[in-house]
Amino acid sequence: MGRRLTKKEWRARKRIKLLIIISVLLIVIITVLCILGAIFHTNFWKKEKSIYTVSKGTVLKGNYPGDLNLNVQLLTPNEFSRPQTELEKIKGVVVHYTANPGTDALQNRNYFENLKNSGITKVSSHFVIGLNGDIVQCIPTSEIAYASNERNEDTISIEVCHPDETGKFNQESYNSLVRLVAYLVCEYNLEYEAILRHYDVTGKNCPKYFVEHEEKWDNFRRDVFIYIENNKA
Repeated sequence: MGRRLTKKEWRARKRIKLLIIISVLLIVIITVLCILGAIFHTNFWKKEKSIYTVSKGTVLKGNYPGDLNLNVQLLTPNEFSRPQTELEKIKGVVVHYTANPGTDALQNRNYFENLKNSGITKVSSHFVIGLNGDIVQCIPTSEIAYASNERNEDTISIEVCHPDETGKFNQESYNSLVRLVAYLVCEYNLEYEAILRHYDVTGKNCPKYFVEHEEKWDNFRRDVFIYIENNKA
């Protein structure tokens, strides 16, 4: 016959059993919370991803690209700004800033045009958005532009004018950029990640404001897909 436990030993054993029960309960609770968290994250991501995905064949209300009111001022074919090299497949859109505070869309377009005479560099863009939200098209989307380095061969480039050295776009320019990128996303069935900054291609501080304010860049891309969601035909 075993020795009877003293009251002190009995209490100690009882405490150990209680601690074991509490530990098991905590493990169960933590496991359940982890499972619920994983389910919530998966469902949340699916919902978020559905917002930032465009089904093939999605079109916007209205008459696009006509509703963009493009001012088509194509550059004269030349080796410095419009080489007329075919853009075979469009995999993205690259946003730039002009780095010329206060200039308008036509001034920047004309700079590209004059390169045929000066030959000082090779640079251009498919579109330039002005301070009043006007959009000038310089190069057909079927041809490459000299804007995004190694991504020239598979992206469309957009230069945006800005009023000051901060590089921040005014509201008119911003709204036109959202609408233009939304149209291009639908037209070429592009994903959220296909909307790029020049910075994402080369590390250049361009567009300056969106590089220095990462959250504003994320907001812009969200605004593009919200615009698409609200303006589906």
